[in-house]
Amino acid sequence: MANFKQRLNQTNDKMTAHICTIPSATVTQAMAAAGADAVIIDMEHGAVDYASAHAMIAATQGTNCAPLVRVAENDPVQVKRVLDLGAQGVCFPMIRNADDARKAVASLHYPPKGNRGFGPFIAHSAAGVSLLDYKDAVDGTLTCILLVETADAIENIDEIAAVPGIDLLVPAQFDLSTDLGISGQFDHPDFQAALAKVEKAAAKAGIPLGNVALAPEQAAGLFARGYRVIAGFDLLWLKAKTAETQSWLGTE
Repeated sequence: MANFKQRLNQTNDKMTAHICTIPSATVTQAMAAAGADAVIIDMEHGAVDYASAHAMIAATQGTNCAPLVRVAENDPVQVKRVLDLGAQGVCFPMIRNADDARKAVASLHYPPKGNRGFGPFIAHSAAGVSLLDYKDAVDGTLTCILLVETADAIENIDEIAAVPGIDLLVPAQFDLSTDLGISGQFDHPDFQAALAKVEKAAAKAGIPLGNVALAPEQAAGLFARGYRVIAGFDLLWLKAKTAETQSWLGTE
C-alpha cells in the first residue's frame, strides 16, 4: 500500500491525520487501529516527551497509519531527534516565509539534498531495514507538513508554496486568527480572506490542504473547498464523548 506521502502526492484520496496530545501509546494505538491514515504526535502543545513519542510511534506498527510528529519549532535538531525515533514525517509550526519552508524541507533530507545528521539507531528498526540501508530506504519518503498560522505567512504564501518538497499545507485556524487580531472569529472577513489566499496558492502549486474538522458538516465543508486531509484531537474527542455520556443521565 502507498504510504501517506505517496497518497498525498499521487492520489486524490481524502484522509485523516489526527493530533495526539495525550502522551499514551495506548491511545495512539487505538486511533491507528481504528483506521486513522496518520497521527500527528504533538510535541508543540501536547504533554508528549521524547520517550512517550517513541512509544507512540512504535504503537502504530502493524497498521497503515503513518506516525508523524509536530515539533515545537522549525529546528533541525528537534527534527533529527523525532525522525531518529522513527517518525515518518514532521509537521512544522510558525512557517513565516520561503526561507523557513526551505529550512524545514532540508531538515528532512540527508546530504546532499539536506542537512539531516546520520544516526537512525532506533529508526532503522521501525523502518524494517538495516542501519546502513536506512538512508536509501527512507530519504525522500518523509512527509513535510507546514502550518500557515501568521500574518507574515499569509503575506508570503505564494513564495512559501513555491518551495519544492512540501506535501501538505495547513492553515492553522487558532493561531492564524489570533495573529490576525481576531482570535476564534473564523467567519470574520479578514480570516476568510486569508484562508482564500492560502487555498489559491496551494491550488496553484498543486499542494494538498488540511484542516481541523470536529463534526461531519465541518469535514464536508472542507472537502467541498478542495481540502484533502482532516484532523481531530484525541483529547477533544475524549472530552466530547465524556460530555455526551453525561447527557444520557437525563433528569428525574
